[in-house]
Amino acid sequence: MAKRDGKNGHDDAGDRPAATDALVLAALRRHLEFLGLTLTLAELDERLAWATRERPGATAVLEHVLGLEAAHKLEERIARRVHSSGLVERKALEAFDWNFQPKLDKAFVLELARLDFVRRRDDLVITGKTGTGKSHILKAFALRACEQGIRMRYARCVDLLDDLHAGLADGSYARRLKAWASPALLIIDDVGLGQVKKRGDEPTAAHTLYNLIDRRHSKVSTAVTSNIALSDWGRFLGDATLTAAILDRLAMHAIRIDIDGPSYRQHVATERAGQRPATAPPPS
Repeated sequence: MAKRDGKNGHDDAGDRPAATDALVLAALRRHLEFLGLTLTLAELDERLAWATRERPGATAVLEHVLGLEAAHKLEERIARRVHSSGLVERKALEAFDWNFQPKLDKAFVLELARLDFVRRRDDLVITGKTGTGKSHILKAFALRACEQGIRMRYARCVDLLDDLHAGLADGSYARRLKAWASPALLIIDDVGLGQVKKRGDEPTAAHTLYNLIDRRHSKVSTAVTSNIALSDWGRFLGDATLTAAILDRLAMHAIRIDIDGPSYRQHVATERAGQRPATAPPPS
């Protein structure tokens, strides 16, 4: 740190008044605020201390500061995309227990995780019993879509249908349908799980889902998980004929993965139960 001369208030480096440094620092903060470089503004003292300590060249200073700012901006954008997509839980493929599902083709799933199928406008259907990792995989794909800047929306099937049916009541159906139809990747999770609501003379869930899938067919990519057989979709959605039309546009021409394995949730629950201390017998 430069020593200041107590007589005239100048510092030794170039005999520049300390007041000038304060003015330059204030101006620098204003510039950072105007440009929206929030991270650099918040950590300006730390950046200046680093530059004083390391004495890098001008190019290295710019690369260091702007590199940190760019990484911060990217993380903020990803966070906004995740929030607006409806994805509540972040999942990573790195956390998937591949050894627990040895029949699952890891190399194929990792290839799909590049999301080239989205750019090709292909669809994807993952089936399997509850707890086999279907949702984990698609949530990981959803996160990667946000990281790659791909427009994506995520919803459980019953929640998506409830949202569209709500549009029938308040006159916003067309707007809601357009919003669900537009993303480059739409993830519909857990077809067959939960109860599909139907009120009065509203169209069946099959009719509602058909309208959405028909709009998206061959234009953008839809990825679906289901814990029931495709042959049972008609019973779940309430109309076998329209369900057949949905499957004709979606599942019959989609990339298919069937996870034939045990439930990871049950496995974890069993392990936890085994770790609990035995309950002492009641006193006699």
